[in-house]
Amino acid sequence: MRRWGCMRYFRLAVLALPLGAMAVPAAAKWPEKPVKIILPFGPGGVADVSTRLTADKLGARLGERFVIENMPGAGGINAARAVVTAPPDGYTLGLVTNGTAISVAAFKHLPFDPTTQFDMISGLGEFNLLFAVPANSPFRTLADFMNAARAQPGKLNIGTIVVGSTQHLGAELFKSLADINVVIVTFKNSPDAVVSLLRNDVQMIVEFPPAIQGQINDGKLRVLASSGPGREVSMPEVPTVAEAGVRGYEVTSWNGVFAPKGTPREVIDTMNRSMREVLALPDIKERFAKLGMQPHPSSPQELMARLVADIKKWNAVIDKAGIPRK
Repeated sequence: MRRWGCMRYFRLAVLALPLGAMAVPAAAKWPEKPVKIILPFGPGGVADVSTRLTADKLGARLGERFVIENMPGAGGINAARAVVTAPPDGYTLGLVTNGTAISVAAFKHLPFDPTTQFDMISGLGEFNLLFAVPANSPFRTLADFMNAARAQPGKLNIGTIVVGSTQHLGAELFKSLADINVVIVTFKNSPDAVVSLLRNDVQMIVEFPPAIQGQINDGKLRVLASSGPGREVSMPEVPTVAEAGVRGYEVTSWNGVFAPKGTPREVIDTMNRSMREVLALPDIKERFAKLGMQPHPSSPQELMARLVADIKKWNAVIDKAGIPRK
């Protein structure tokens, strides 16, 4: 009887416990094994390097390795699909970018919807486009280029990389808002665009800093403007496109980290907090600056709002430019 009484008391005591005390959610122990981050780019680029730097710091902070898996091609579709179809347990994450917004705008149909199938975690970084001309160009300012374009409709060329890239759509938006008649010439890659610029086949290029930093440092190219809302930290003397006279122009490429829909809130919160701490580190800021990039953590809600706003922006640019949707 005494044994039965003890057992009965124990059972009643357990039943009296609050539900939260009876079991610890699995996510509270996250991570217990390596975490994979899938990138829609190949190795070596700005997004790859910046994510690897961040992943190393996250691993040191959270006690498990963060492993990068590169899955380039198909406009980021394959990489995104691999994430959204993974178990929502916090062990498969992905990189969401401005390119994700472009894909939503540029494709008629996608096998996923980032606005409903992504659980956003945090922004990672952002970087601007540069408008550059050869060092011996007669155009000393962006206004000079625009005035010449108006004086010679259809005679000036702007070089960018492939159709549908941020560089290409950034040039199309510039053409539209500046109300100038220029020809936008696309190239397979950045080196081809730079060679064409130096031969004067195109008179200006729109490109990200890392792709042309060497030529800028060597004095072969001159930067007329940058595309963001504020001036480049490393080029405070260079005006923004808006400051140069194109009202409303702003293009900032960005990336961030997301998880499959349904990932535990504890994982999202832990990752968001850890990313904010990592991106505030002085050595991360220094390494990012060398990539032409600024750390930019955010709340999950802010990252989703940015994606939605960019989908709307690029839809309008694609419609105005008459670019066929794939």
